[in-house]
Amino acid sequence: MQTEFCKQLGVEAPIFAFTHCRDVVVAVSKAGGIGVLGAVGFSPAQLKEELDWIDAHIGEHIYGVDTAIPQKYEGMEKTSAEELVAMLQAAIPEQHRKFADKLLADAGVPEWPDADDDVTLSFSAVQAQALVDEALTRPRCRMIVNALGTPPADVIKQVHDSGRLIGALAGRLKHGINHRDAGLDFVVCQGGEGGGHAGEVSSMVLWPQMIDAVAPLPVLAAGGIANGRQMLAAMAMGAQGVWLGSRWLISNEAQAEPAQRESYKAATSEDTVRSRSFTGKTARMLKNEWTEAWEREDTPDPLPMPLQGYLTFDAVRRTHRYAGVGDCQKVAFNPVGQVVGQMNEEQSCRDIMYSLLQEYADALEHLNAISSGE
Repeated sequence: MQTEFCKQLGVEAPIFAFTHCRDVVVAVSKAGGIGVLGAVGFSPAQLKEELDWIDAHIGEHIYGVDTAIPQKYEGMEKTSAEELVAMLQAAIPEQHRKFADKLLADAGVPEWPDADDDVTLSFSAVQAQALVDEALTRPRCRMIVNALGTPPADVIKQVHDSGRLIGALAGRLKHGINHRDAGLDFVVCQGGEGGGHAGEVSSMVLWPQMIDAVAPLPVLAAGGIANGRQMLAAMAMGAQGVWLGSRWLISNEAQAEPAQRESYKAATSEDTVRSRSFTGKTARMLKNEWTEAWEREDTPDPLPMPLQGYLTFDAVRRTHRYAGVGDCQKVAFNPVGQVVGQMNEEQSCRDIMYSLLQEYADALEHLNAISSGE
């Protein structure tokens, strides 16, 4: 099963796996799809370590790297990472720090053991550029994806000059058109039910509009896909592939701790919320006491991106490391789409890939039978 975009990349199946876990990247690519490593939260040194491991284990298969370069953000005029981080840290109000610290303390979340560790977020052009530079040193890395808006023109040229493809996510029609006009090679169109940063329009409505608007540019459908029937719906609309993130969160290869896995498996599709409480930009995640606390009228409002991300960086890493300690899950950052209600069983990435393709084939056979009147 290959689309023209798959043929261009040289992969067997039109399944793109967005993940922060290097093991998932390798497993999906080896199973015929393509793993895309989410690099937000990595320093250049950490990304080098992750890509070294991927390169050592992926063989002749290919992969991608996802970065986050927002078009507008606080401190975007700063020219060095050190200057930017210092400015952002100084701009965070003390009341916000105290509020976040109290939420963590009340939930019994232990302190981070290395209090002097540098914050490694990359929600800026100056920081994300270093990650792009590192990714482009890797021959098996064949695509760069920007999660937040159209990449800068110099980054687009840099990626194209290296012989790779570059695309970006779009949750609104105008964003996809901007990507097309900027010369990107593909658009990842994510409906509002998707995990993480997404727009408000549902996938069923947004996908066909985007596919028509940016044609003949390839569109990868994202948001609301966890089985082969949903995959078939996307492909029937003209998508050149499907982009899945949530589906891999409880795979055997994922790095999620047991308590976090149980949070996902126990959740229904109604248990997610679009919140600015962790990144400063609306993102879909499991709702809990943390997300609800930032919505109350008597509490601070979330700061704009990337200030809120720098404020909550410590909360994110602590609740991930100590996922099963105290009431950690009540304040943990668990980004996931509404398909979480379908995520009840832990499987290997290879088995997930097989299930997606088998369900797709069964659904297609069902449609063909209806069409032929059998």
